[in-house]
Parts: sequence; structure tokens; C-alpha cells
Amino acid sequence: MTTSVFHQDSPVGEEAAPGAHRRPRSGALEVIEHASDVDWDGFVGAHPAASAYHYSGWPRLIGRAFGHETRMLAACDGPAMTGVLPLVVMRSRLFGRFVVSLPFLNAGGMLTSDPDAAHALVDAAVRVARETRAEYLELRHTSRLCPQLIERRHKVAMSVQLHETVEEQWNALDRKVRNQVRKAERSGLAVKVGGSELLRSFYDVFVRNMRDLGTPVFPYRLFEETLKTFPESTRVFCVYKDGRPLAGAIVHTRGTWIEVIWASALREFSPLCANILLYWHMMQAAIGMGCRTFEFGRCTPDEGPFHFKRQWGASPQPLVWEYWSRSGTLARDASPNNPRYARAIELWRRLPLPVTAALGPRIVRGIPC
Repeated sequence: MTTSVFHQDSPVGEEAAPGAHRRPRSGALEVIEHASDVDWDGFVGAHPAASAYHYSGWPRLIGRAFGHETRMLAACDGPAMTGVLPLVVMRSRLFGRFVVSLPFLNAGGMLTSDPDAAHALVDAAVRVARETRAEYLELRHTSRLCPQLIERRHKVAMSVQLHETVEEQWNALDRKVRNQVRKAERSGLAVKVGGSELLRSFYDVFVRNMRDLGTPVFPYRLFEETLKTFPESTRVFCVYKDGRPLAGAIVHTRGTWIEVIWASALREFSPLCANILLYWHMMQAAIGMGCRTFEFGRCTPDEGPFHFKRQWGASPQPLVWEYWSRSGTLARDASPNNPRYARAIELWRRLPLPVTAALGPRIVRGIPC
């Protein structure tokens, strides 16, 4: 089914995004699945609350990289688009079936211009979950948009407002961080910035770091598809020592906003402070591009990554993940912090790197991380 009609007495939703205003209808409100990417991205580009992850390219590339089914829901009031909600249908032997907007990213959930669109999109998303026999629907937002749904606030996004000049940013850094940057520079580390030509170096570090963390690695194709889809707004940073990559990251930009989507460093080289040098170079590059907000990505409060980001002056921003569940209870926790996975994580850390590199992408495609 590609077209449905929903009315204002929708049973699922009672409110929409903060600041949304009800306006006169020009006709029946429709939720369609065949809107063009041009129309979709036009709506996103004009919306003041849009994130970089609301653009149609993200669910499309996730679908290609992992082989998942994608459902692009768009609310339309006559010829005018009034809301979008990208969905990825995930199926896993380990975790069952679930629908997420959007997996593997911090945000990219529902985006609407009025409450009626929010009502209709949530109803349509629940119907997709029911049709696909999903255990739950997960919508990733940065604020409470659907009070009728179950909420979870287990993660935060870490961000810092950048200064206008590199010198000002340097002076604002913690003294310990500045000393670590100097140590890395004295260690003879070199930093390269580019595109797909650096992807293999990044992935070599990423694969090993994920194994050491006890986490299945993403497929190489995910990063390939990201660079192909957003070649102008995606950059790869790598830190080398004598030609060997020690740390790497992939960043994505939109306007004056930049986020570190994925980053890794080899633990045994921590004394060289390669990871510190990596982030300092990314900050310098961001300032040079005119960026004012530097997003470090999400993390769990009070854990190691949280404190690492805090030392750069980053402050936590809310992430609100909202759920419809078939059982009416909170969705199953598939995160590495769940104690039930402790033994599996420890076993994964002990496996040979080629084994984890081969098996990881098959496993992680079914984990809603």
C-alpha cells in the first residue's frame, strides 16, 4: 500500500512538534510513499528544525549498505508537503523485527510543519510496524514530539560552539588537551584530510577498534555509500605514524554545523595522543569551513566517551527516542551496556581480526545501534 488517508481524529497522536501550528486544510490529508526525493529534500531544506539526517539520501544509503527495506512516508495536504518520516525496516534472527527512524544515526526521525501531519505520520508508521510484524517502532528525536509514545533518554549528543578563529579555540581548550596536542605533534604524527582515497585507512582502524570494544563492525559499504551520496559534505580524517593509520574519523557538514559521525583510534598507541590530534585537526578544519557548531556524536552519560568529549568543552544535548511497542512496554535493550551481552562481548574481543571483519557486518545489520 502506497497511499493512505488519515483524519484529524487519529487515535495515535494528540500533539505534534513544539511550535507547530494548526492551519486550514485544503483537502484530505494523505500519507504517501511515492514522493520524489526532490520534493522530499525541498521540504527538508526549507524547514527550520531539519537536521542533516532528514534528507532522503540517508535512508536510501542505509538501505543499500545493509540491504534493509526503507519506507519513505510523506504527509501531503493537497499539493503541499507538510511532514516527512523515513523508516528502515530491520529484521534480525537475534533481535527480531523492528522499524527505526533512523538506525545507525542520532536523529532523522519525524519532521512536520503542523500537528495533523504528525498525527498522520505516526499512525502510518505504526501501520508499517504492524504490517511488517515488527516488535516495535523507534523514532529518534532531539525533543519530545510524541507524548503518546513511550520515551527513552539513555543517550545524549555532545556539542560545542566553536570560536571564530583557531587561536581563540586553542586558548579555550583545557590545558591538558593542549599539552596532549603538543605531545602528538612532537611524536611525528601526520594528519591527512580527504575523501574516498582515505577510506581504507579509516576502515583499517575502525575494524580493529570495534573488535577491541567487543562490537560487530559496520560494513565497508556503509562508508562508501555515505561518501558517494554526500561527496561535498563528507570528509575523512586520518592520523598516521610512519605511514600507518592510527586514528580516523568521518565528518558530515550542513551549513555551519559539523558532526563526527564515526571515529576510532588504536588503543595501543594512546600514549602518542593520536586521537587528541585527530579531534584538534577536525576542529581547525571546521573553523576554516565557517562551522560554528561541532557535534561529537552521541554517548552514554558519565561513561568514558562522555568525559573525553567534555574535556573539549562539549555539553550534553538531549536525545529523546520514542517508541510504539506491540507489547505496550519499552523496547528490548540491544546496546552493549546490557549485562546479558557481557559474555558475548568478551568472546568477540578474543576472536581473530579477520573473523570479526567477516562476521561483523552480517551481525550488526540486525542491531538497532
